[in-house]
Formats: sequence, structure tokens, C-alpha cells
Amino acid sequence: MGLVFLPTYIKYLGIEAYGLIGIFAALQGWLTLLDMGMTPVLGREMARFTDGQRSAQSIRDLLRTIETIAMVIAFLTAIGIWLASGWLASDWLKAEKLPLSLVAQTFSVMGVVTALRFIENIYRSAIIGLQRQVLLSLISSAMATLRGFGAVGVMIWVAPTVEAFFVWQGLISIVTLALFAMVLYKTLPHLPTTTHFSLVELKSVWRFAAGISGSTFLVLLLTQIDKILLSRILTLEHFGYYSLAIALTGAFCFFTGPIGQAYYPRFAELSSGRDESALITAFHSSMQLIVILMGTASMVLIFFSETVLFCWTHNSLLAHEIAPLVTVLALGTLLNGLTWIPYQMQIAHGWTSLTIRVNAVAVIILVPAIFVVAPRYGAMGVAWIWVALNIGY
Repeated sequence: MGLVFLPTYIKYLGIEAYGLIGIFAALQGWLTLLDMGMTPVLGREMARFTDGQRSAQSIRDLLRTIETIAMVIAFLTAIGIWLASGWLASDWLKAEKLPLSLVAQTFSVMGVVTALRFIENIYRSAIIGLQRQVLLSLISSAMATLRGFGAVGVMIWVAPTVEAFFVWQGLISIVTLALFAMVLYKTLPHLPTTTHFSLVELKSVWRFAAGISGSTFLVLLLTQIDKILLSRILTLEHFGYYSLAIALTGAFCFFTGPIGQAYYPRFAELSSGRDESALITAFHSSMQLIVILMGTASMVLIFFSETVLFCWTHNSLLAHEIAPLVTVLALGTLLNGLTWIPYQMQIAHGWTSLTIRVNAVAVIILVPAIFVVAPRYGAMGVAWIWVALNIGY
């Protein structure tokens, strides 16, 4: 849904302002490091609850515990970004057309929206674990539509500024958060006793969470360090071009994300080994779906990137500027998508050590390569590193 609105955002905001939206996307990625494995842990434990492996009191206490930690992290994140907003605007980014005061104000609002999205992800994972994917999809689709159409309306009738864009995103996040919380608490059974923060429940999942957190840190280094370096090296305008290419190729997560979310609770439920044939069937059917859907879309974008970009943006100069970058990124993203279901299967079994070992080797080799390549070859050099990384996987 978001892709439909990107050309309109660029029309009203400009490609330099869109670079700030790209910064926001990278910021959300790095915030998963502060998640410390809580999101996948909560989804996994909710799935175990539906399978009768956890009591209602236990799962509610775990939810309250993770909620409390997440809210503290979200609050500190918003405050931290607000305090750093001036430095980020003047010393880190290279804005040429946007006033530094506007960039700093945008970062302040961005911090609040990032914090809200962080808590959204906690609730989303829990709802998926309870296998309420249909209702979750309905709410998510409705909110995504409001985010997009509402943002366009704000830019047309209120103010065509990136700051106004993020204020609208924050308002929609508040509504989304309230709806997710309502669905989650209505799905869980009501208890006569009160729920409370529980160190006992936290200790019961900390090993798995620590494994996920370690794996997440390595994945972030491999997938997000490029954006951090390029936001410093490139002008904000050229970083906007790179962000647009990332957004287009990242839309392939439309295939991997929902399929992985739909099958993960099933993997977690069957991971006990009681029905191995059903687990194998679920694995193969999910992989086949990704190959058919994502593979077809990727091939079109790899071989006809400039045509697709022109049809999408109706801007021949923009299409010509980023088409080579999109071709390379699409290839890397296709390869990455093929690893998604095996990773979900590992998580469902609590087997995090393999991913950590593989990613550790990749970090040792590829992160130094990014530091060398990014200053010399810019976005295109980093895009080829993304391909090399996923060939290795």
C-alpha cells in the first residue's frame, strides 16, 4: 500500500525530504536492537499458549512484563532522539535545500513515531502468536490506507512539509496501538486475578530472547550499516534516491512477511516433533509460495527496472537515476527472501545458534567491506555487497 503513495510524497515534499523518510525507515530497523528479542519471544510464547503449553495467568504476566519494558524503552528512545535532533540535522546529514531547523524538528517528531511503532510491533507479534492473522490483516490494511491517503490529504490541504507528514503518522500510530491492544486483551481469557510484572516469567524466556537479540544485532549490522554510512557520506538528496530504491525492492517483504507470519505459529506448534510430516509439508508449501510470488515479481524488476520505475513515478529523470540501483538491489532482495522461511523454522525450534554463527562470519567479512566500498563507490558499491551477502546465505 505504501508504494502507491511514494510518488505523491516525492511530488509534494521533494526527494531531499524523502531522504528523511528513508532515515526514519533505518531508525525503525535499528530500534529492533533495543527490542532485545522480546517481539519474537512474545509471539512464540503466545503460540505455545494456544497449544496448551502455557497457562492464562502465565502468558498474561509475561505480556505485562514485556509491555512494561517496551514502554520504558520507547520513552527513552523518543527522549534520546529529541535531544540529538540538532546534532543530527547539522553535523550528520548533508541537507542542501531544507532548513536545518525544519530537519531538527522533523527528527523530534520522528522519535515519537518511532517509539509508537516499537510498541506496535510488540502487540502485533502477540496477535500473530494467537493466530488472529485475519483480524490483524484487516486492521493493518485499514491503518495503512489511512496513513497513505491521510498523509496525501495533509500535504495537499494542510502543509506540504515532512514535519506534517510525521505528525500524521504519529496520530495513526496511536489509533493502531489502541486497536491492537484491544484485540490482544479481548482474545486472551479474562482472569479474576490481576496481572503483574514478573521476573519469573522473564527468566523463563531470557535465554531464547538473548539468542534472538544476538542474532538481531548481527543482522542489523549486515542490513542497516549501509544506510547509516550512506546517510553520512551522501547528500540528503542522493540518500533520498537510495531510500526510494530500497523502498521499492523492500516491498518484496509483502510476500515474505505475511507468508512467514502466517506459517510461524504453525511451525511453533509443530516444533515439538509430534507430527513431523505436517511440519515438512508446511515448510515446503510456504517456500513454494515465496518462490512463485516473490520470484516472479523480482524478475520483472530486475530486467525492466527503468520501465517499471517510469510507470510508477511518471518521472523519466527519476527513473533513469535509480534504475541501475534498483536492478542490483532487487537481485539481492530476492536471494534474501529465499532465506526467510528457513529462518522462521529455526526460530520456531528455538535454534538461534546457527544464524548467529553464520552472521558472525558474514559480519567479519562484509562489514569492513562496506566501510571500504561505501566512501569510494557510494550506493551502487553497497548494493553489490548486499547481493554478495545473500549469495553467501
